[in-house]
Amino acid sequence: MADALPEEVDVVILGTGLQESIIAAACSRIGQRVLHIDRRNYYGGNWASFSFSGLLSWIKECKEHTTDITEADWKDKILEGEDAIQLGLVDKSTENLEYFCYASTNTEEDVIEVGALENKQSNMGSDTAAENAVVSNQDEKNKEHTGLSSGDAESPLQSQDSSLSKEEVSTENKPCSYNLPSSATAEISLDTKVVADNMAAVEVEAGNVNQATNSSNQKLKKEEKITTYSQIIKNGRKFNIDLTSKFLYSCGSLVNLLIKSNVSRYAEFKNITRILTFQGGNVEQVPCSRADVFASKQLTMVEKRMLMKFLTFCLEYEQHPDEYIDFKDSRFSDYLKTKKLTANLQHFILHSIAMVSDTALTTKGLKATQHFLRCLGRYGNTPFLFPLYGVGEIPQCFCRMSAVFGGTYCLRHTVKCLVVDRETSRCKAVIDSNGQRISCRYFIVNNSYLTEEHTKNVQYRYTSRGVLITNSSVLKSTSEQISILTVPAVEKGQPSIRVIELSPSSNTCPQGTYLVHLTHPSNRTAKEDLEPVVSTLYALYSENASDCSEREVEEKPQVLWALYFNVRDTSTVDSTYEGLPSNVFVCCGPDPALGFEQSVKQAEDIFHQICPGEEFCPMAPNPEDIIYDGDGVQPEGSGFGTSTELEAVQVKENTNPKSDPTEDGNKEVVESLDVNEAAGQSEMSSSNAQALKCNNGIEIPKDTE
Repeated sequence: MADALPEEVDVVILGTGLQESIIAAACSRIGQRVLHIDRRNYYGGNWASFSFSGLLSWIKECKEHTTDITEADWKDKILEGEDAIQLGLVDKSTENLEYFCYASTNTEEDVIEVGALENKQSNMGSDTAAENAVVSNQDEKNKEHTGLSSGDAESPLQSQDSSLSKEEVSTENKPCSYNLPSSATAEISLDTKVVADNMAAVEVEAGNVNQATNSSNQKLKKEEKITTYSQIIKNGRKFNIDLTSKFLYSCGSLVNLLIKSNVSRYAEFKNITRILTFQGGNVEQVPCSRADVFASKQLTMVEKRMLMKFLTFCLEYEQHPDEYIDFKDSRFSDYLKTKKLTANLQHFILHSIAMVSDTALTTKGLKATQHFLRCLGRYGNTPFLFPLYGVGEIPQCFCRMSAVFGGTYCLRHTVKCLVVDRETSRCKAVIDSNGQRISCRYFIVNNSYLTEEHTKNVQYRYTSRGVLITNSSVLKSTSEQISILTVPAVEKGQPSIRVIELSPSSNTCPQGTYLVHLTHPSNRTAKEDLEPVVSTLYALYSENASDCSEREVEEKPQVLWALYFNVRDTSTVDSTYEGLPSNVFVCCGPDPALGFEQSVKQAEDIFHQICPGEEFCPMAPNPEDIIYDGDGVQPEGSGFGTSTELEAVQVKENTNPKSDPTEDGNKEVVESLDVNEAAGQSEMSSSNAQALKCNNGIEIPKDTE
């Protein structure tokens, strides 16, 4: 409970965004006493993921205004020789929020989410579906939840749309059904879902994941097509809608951190299967790997050779400075023209491989292309991974690690003010919303908690975000795909609009729908920025076919529901905050880039300022490696154990987690991979292939010394 928070800690962290969560895990891991607080009733802040009803609750919360704390609430706690810095309660990071329903609104009465129970506490005063539901501890796959707690504080990984009073403490969390074997260079678990009654074996060869299916036994699930708002609400718990849309580069800093710290065992990941681009009014797939290039029917044989030659150069461009040194101050788009590449190839490289704007310099474009190529082949034919259940899982994974190592967590709670010692000009304590004074050595805060007094000189930039629920893919395929599409800006020199399309296999939307995220640096409101792209790629759903052109009905996916909003981009203003003590550190919100590089770098920089000389997120032991009661015997069924060899990438999924997957129809094949971390490459040893029994995951002890 909040009234049992410790009176003295080393670090107080306010906000549960990605940077704050990484810092909490890193500090807890080396023995620092961490108190992690958030005023919201969910984890992640602007990095969070929601069910559909949870998203409706978030929309309502953004539109409501909360009165800030007055000085009278805490001034009697300030002692002689101390000053106070007030913090705010109102989050003003989201603006111009608009949502639209195009699905049939002939809704049934008293529609509730499947999997949610009606709340008997009718006096809670809530009028949204999410606030009138207590979340079941079992999801549609019957996967088990594992709760964590530290003292009486709330535990990480509780479901985002659960509604609890302040007196209640939730230990619910989203499922992590399979776990990664531990080693210093362990890889990340990848999902290769086959929607079938009988699971087929999964073959892993040369770092690429290929699904081997028996077509005679495979029967695709046939579910009711979602076309009405009632059906969206009923299936609301099958949605995991991210406020921030990103991918992980397979050789990027976040993947390396997940592996190094062993936090990867708390999450599962899936390959991004397609990279798309928009050219000549059509959506096309971009060939990027060698196999894709030579299999492509879009390119002539001459173009294939030209593309392979240029990509080979980009992979080691630093070794050939004569090739680009004269163009280092020129635009990358102009440099591509000098390489005698066709217009088709220039478009692919600029917008879908380098993913830079028309005005980007040559060195930036070459570096981006090189990074893209170096990430190819580590986990598949594209350089990207996506976490199952959404990006909001990542900060929760780090919160869970912090809780395992003694971090204390409390939601629906906040800090009223900082107590500053006049003599040293350092923060020495905080006063929380219950009036409790908590001593601390360092204070870390998300920038959305700062008042205008500290941000008056900050010039904010904004990112336009769009979220669509559609009835089909923008480029239809015989199998479910997770895709990234770049649409070049209409205005010359503007960044491309990034479109991420998630299929039901990502566990972010129910069968019969696709979840689409659009991201673009703001020029106007999000709707004004993104609506031209939406109208180009999609048609608005209509029950009457006559309302749409024949081409739109046949070719374009239809939008059932849409949300637009502008969110602050504070990734470049962290050094301009004024009037803060030297031991107070500010974390920015999500940046508009596709990857997580800047967020991880900021978290690491802040950690090294707090704990100079300490290792950042060292490897955490697996639960099966822990010796219980000094007898040297691990718990029965503890998992894979340790090995001097580099461990296996685990490929899942078993449709019934409680059944024995070694039985007929449920057998999974897991290949061992030799991993060269320096080069970021994977080599397959077919002799190491073995069938492993999958379980519901390894339970993390609640009280880990």
